[in-house]
Amino acid sequence: MRPSRRAHIHMRLAQRTPKQETMVTRRPNIVIAISIVLASAMLAIAVWVLAQMRDDALRRAQDSVYNVSLLIERDVSRNLEIYDLSLRAVIDGLKQPGVLGLSPALRQMVLFDGSASAKDLGSILVTDELGNVVFDSLGSPPRHLNLADRDYFKVQRDSPNVGLYVSHPFVPKSKSGERSIALSRRITRADGSFGGVVLGTMRLTYFQRLFDGMNLGAGGSMALMLSDGTMLMRRPYDPKIIGINLTGTANYSRFAEQPSGDFFGTAAIDSVERWYAFRHIDMYPLILDVALSTRDIYVGWRHRAWIIGSLIAALDATLIAFAVLLTQQLRRRLAAEEELRQLARTDGLTGLNNRRSFEERADEEWRRAQRNGWALSMLLIDVDSFKGFNDLYGHSAGDDALIAVARSIAQSVRRPGDTAARYGGEEFAVLLPDTDLFGALRIAEKIRAAVQALGLRHVASTHHTLTVCLGVACTEGQAFATSRALVNAADEALYAAKDAGRNRVVRYGERIEARRERRATVSGK
Repeated sequence: MRPSRRAHIHMRLAQRTPKQETMVTRRPNIVIAISIVLASAMLAIAVWVLAQMRDDALRRAQDSVYNVSLLIERDVSRNLEIYDLSLRAVIDGLKQPGVLGLSPALRQMVLFDGSASAKDLGSILVTDELGNVVFDSLGSPPRHLNLADRDYFKVQRDSPNVGLYVSHPFVPKSKSGERSIALSRRITRADGSFGGVVLGTMRLTYFQRLFDGMNLGAGGSMALMLSDGTMLMRRPYDPKIIGINLTGTANYSRFAEQPSGDFFGTAAIDSVERWYAFRHIDMYPLILDVALSTRDIYVGWRHRAWIIGSLIAALDATLIAFAVLLTQQLRRRLAAEEELRQLARTDGLTGLNNRRSFEERADEEWRRAQRNGWALSMLLIDVDSFKGFNDLYGHSAGDDALIAVARSIAQSVRRPGDTAARYGGEEFAVLLPDTDLFGALRIAEKIRAAVQALGLRHVASTHHTLTVCLGVACTEGQAFATSRALVNAADEALYAAKDAGRNRVVRYGERIEARRERRATVSGK
């Protein structure tokens, strides 16, 4: 690495703030976790909104059904009441003295009002106690009919207190032949005996047209039945089901339990699941139910849910995808910054720590040793006669030799806390925390022997092979004021090893005094 680039890296790392360091070292997977949390939150909100929309769709459908059922109930109740009033008017007219003695035309006008000619109403008839028709709203003389076999006659004959009776569906004996029901009331003589029946017929087409005017969707249904479960009219219309009895079915059992209510159920007739609202029509033995298919209720909601769900899914997928891409970029950035950090702390040639990182680690370990009272050892290593090696074999061979020496040092320093560095040029340094002098000398000798065992030819050396000399200093039994003083002590030991003939290990204090005296003698001369 060029010196200018290395200096730039050192400057960048030195200028980084603690906050930036925290941002760099933050785990990238947190970004994905946050995106998943946000995506889950958006999904939860969307689910909640869709659930509310679903409830709103059901409430709107329920309101619609209630309004339809109330409208039909009032229409049916009003028409039946009007028809019943006509029957009562006939009974009251028969009780008036002199009515029976009137001319046929005038008697028709007195007994039968205009309601008998309304659309979907058949005729109003009066029978005697044997079921023979004696008066007919359609004309005089009356038709020759006997109705003694009809349920509306039998019930009134056998039960004095029935009041208004609504019959089962039947086909009239008249020419029209349209299915009808009859409303009948009992005629009671002054002595309380049975005097006949007043009845009015109503075509079922009235209910069919009434039902057809209501919008219930494709799967909706509507039914009117007697209290005993007999079907009078149903939408969708099927003539085969008119008159059938639904007693025993699940839905009818619910209809019979209370005057009104609603529930989700499945129709016994067509097996379609629907939401039912039912009510008993006041004063009449009739039950009305209006139902919407659950599919029709939620068809609009499903369409909106599909759109919203697709958008949320796309948004969540996009968010997570962006998070994954950002995470990849962060990982690349962290890897690049880690590489820069390693380059800033590592010697480019040997792969060992550089001098800057070594001195930082030395200060850190010095303070820790002072706090804990541990021994701290320092090794300084110098390649013997390296300038002559470069001159003889060239700088490329010199670089290879330095790499081989660095490898030998690294292989001899195995503990995780130990630090080996290139100190400068052909000098190396080793820091050995929690290592006494004996341990430091043993490692130093191991390094010396490993380098000599490389067998790198060096004819300019007295040993004819590449060797190193080592200076060892240890805080055990020595008082050093700073980590720098420890380095200086190891440096003095290193120079003592050089003076003693190289390719050897010298500890601080050994031969140091002799070396100082020799230096003083040389200076005096």
